[in-house]
Amino acid sequence: MSRGLRRLSVTGYTHVIVRGNNKQILFEGPDDSRFFISRLGKYSREEKISLNAFCLMENHVHLLVNDPQGNVSAMMHHLNLSYSKYYNQKYERNGHLYQGRFLSEPVETDAYLFTVFRYILNNPQKAGICPAAKYRWSSYKAYFNDYPTIDLAFIRDRYPTAEAFREYMNEPNEDECLEYQAPQTSDESALEIIRNNFNVKTPTELQSWEKSKRADALRQLKSRGLSIRQLERLTGLGRGIIARA
Repeated sequence: MSRGLRRLSVTGYTHVIVRGNNKQILFEGPDDSRFFISRLGKYSREEKISLNAFCLMENHVHLLVNDPQGNVSAMMHHLNLSYSKYYNQKYERNGHLYQGRFLSEPVETDAYLFTVFRYILNNPQKAGICPAAKYRWSSYKAYFNDYPTIDLAFIRDRYPTAEAFREYMNEPNEDECLEYQAPQTSDESALEIIRNNFNVKTPTELQSWEKSKRADALRQLKSRGLSIRQLERLTGLGRGIIARA
C-alpha cells in the first residue's frame, strides 16, 4: 500500500515530531545532540526551510518549521539518514533507529502558531526535567543570543522585549498539540540501574544478548521498578519480547 501524501499547511508552518524506534532513546550524550543539531541546520538550509524552534528530548524531537515549498519530507529524509548512520556506527548497532515516518501537523492559524512554538520549548519543563529557559538542547535561548539558523521574526514582532517574551512563554497553552507522552518515572535513574547492574555503555546493547540472558536481565529490571514501556524506550526491544520475559 502506498503512503498517503502529507497535508501541507496553508501558512507554511509545520510541527514535526520524530521518535526513536520502540521509543528507545536517540541521544546517549552531549555529542549526539550536537551532531543532530548541526545536521538539522545543514539540511534545513539546503532545503530552504526556515527553522523556528527545536527541542531534543531523550527519545523524540520536536521541530517547528516554515516550509512554503513543501520540502520538509526531503529535509527529514536527509536528517534521519545522516543521524542514523552516525548513531549506528558509534554504538555498533544495526536496524532502524526511528519509529516509522516522522509525524507532522500543519499549523493553520496565527494563534495556533504561537501555541505550538511555546509548547515545543516548554517540553522539558512539562516533563519535569528543568525550567524551559535552562534546558540545554532546545532553541529557547535563541531569543536572547545570536542563533543564525533560527528564524524568530514572528516572535520578535509580537514580543519585542525579553520581558514580554518570558511572560508569553509562562502563559498556559489553551490548545493541545501533537504530543509524545513523557515517562512518569525518571529515565535518568533507569539508565543508571541498567548500566550499573549489567556493565553496558548503552541499554540498546541488550538487543544483541543471548535470549535467556536477556530475559533474565529484563526480569531483574522489572523487579527494580522499571515499566515495560520504559524498557521499550531505553533498550529498543519490542513490547512482546519484554512482556514474554
